[in-house]
Amino acid sequence: MTAAMNLVMKASEPTDTDLVRRLLGGDKEAFAELYRRRHGNVYRFALHMTGRPEMADDIAQETFMVLINNSAVYDQSRGAVNSFLLGIARNQILNRLRQERPTVPVEEHHEEIDHRALMGSHLSPFARQEKIDAVRKAILSLPEHYREVVILCELQEVSYAETAHILNCAVGTVRSRLHRARAILADKLEPARDESSSNSERCFA
Repeated sequence: MTAAMNLVMKASEPTDTDLVRRLLGGDKEAFAELYRRRHGNVYRFALHMTGRPEMADDIAQETFMVLINNSAVYDQSRGAVNSFLLGIARNQILNRLRQERPTVPVEEHHEEIDHRALMGSHLSPFARQEKIDAVRKAILSLPEHYREVVILCELQEVSYAETAHILNCAVGTVRSRLHRARAILADKLEPARDESSSNSERCFA
């Protein structure tokens, strides 16, 4: 298939907003298509925030149920459908975390943390996995208001403006939180980096 044909096919595809409009009219296929497009984004955001696949799956399902029941609330002039869904998911996540924080441990299944930043390195597979685990744990240990900006801006590559819309805050607040979160992560990961270097030196001794 040529590049021109690909462009024509993409141009003919309904936008997310088109799908929401059709969903309002009871179009089940529109809902299925929107779910296919956006479920992954919502699920990954919930997974990065909670570290729990089961909870992330529940939150993703609940997010789309809210869309079905309250889809008329969506206002195209206030942002993209993806931002709207992530905003719903954020509310679901924060409610869950507040309810379950005293009793729910973080599970060790948060496997989708940012592999891209690490895959290009020259670490062995074992050392790379150790580094991924360290990053995952460090992000999960951040306070929620720092964790969410790291996940949105760094892991999911959402723009500052869109992140501000999702979090209902100013762009400057997103920038300052992200700056602070990066500093906290750097401090948390420094001991792991030193230990990794020490282990590598011992391996080659």
